[in-house]
Amino acid sequence: MESSYKTLEIIRNNTDSSVFHLILNRPSHLNALSLDSFIELPKALSSLDQNPDVSVIIISGAGKHFCSGIDLNSLSSISQQSSSDDKGRSSEQLRRKIKSMQAANTAIEQCRKPVIAAIHGACIGGGVDLITACDIRYCSEDAFFSIKEVDLAIVADLGTLQRLPSIVGYANAMELALTARRFSSREAKDLGLVSQIFGSKSELDHGVTKIAEGIASKSPLAVTGTKAVLLRSRELSVEQGLDYVATWNSAMLISNDLNEAVSAQMMKRRPRFAKLIGNLVSGVH
Repeated sequence: MESSYKTLEIIRNNTDSSVFHLILNRPSHLNALSLDSFIELPKALSSLDQNPDVSVIIISGAGKHFCSGIDLNSLSSISQQSSSDDKGRSSEQLRRKIKSMQAANTAIEQCRKPVIAAIHGACIGGGVDLITACDIRYCSEDAFFSIKEVDLAIVADLGTLQRLPSIVGYANAMELALTARRFSSREAKDLGLVSQIFGSKSELDHGVTKIAEGIASKSPLAVTGTKAVLLRSRELSVEQGLDYVATWNSAMLISNDLNEAVSAQMMKRRPRFAKLIGNLVSGVH
């Protein structure tokens, strides 16, 4: 990719592949999320979303761990910036900062393309915020997790408390968030936080890439539509969700992708789908 980042790296391992890797790239800091991370993540996701060569995005971490949470220096910096004689203005400034950081994770959901988390080693605090915004999560056997914020006298505010209950259930999310206890890859799988465990990081990288390539081979209209409808359905009743998908398919069902999929099935060949068009206006999702 043409852009360079301080905290991230974007890699395309194979020029023929439409699977791109978005790597948290602060290994010397255990990929702790700095203030720069929250600025760069939505920019990188927007760039990948608008790139017609991209069908699926895999988020992973460089080095020994996926993400050790929010950089403590960043927390200290936020605290110092918010100290003011005017409590009202200080609080308003802090709220805007929190909303900006929340938007970085929400950008994962706003990206049209599926975003898969490949987790190894530690996934702590802000790392859990990040992966709960992803569409699918896989991990290696050595992965471990913790919703750590209460141990830092913080209410988790970047998405975990909003997204995790729908993934693992309300009671499980409450227990994990209040105890801040560390839990293993096996428990994460049992809870439904991750879909599959791989024996090692190399097996994780290979396995998730293979899964992503399979998704990338499908109709991009069907894949992006499935993501959009599932996300929207979280907020709707069954009846409302059915109405929403009926409206969606009335606009998207009749397409060249449908004709190609049917033709490929009948001729017993691999389908070939056209790429999605990038956003006409930057920042529009």
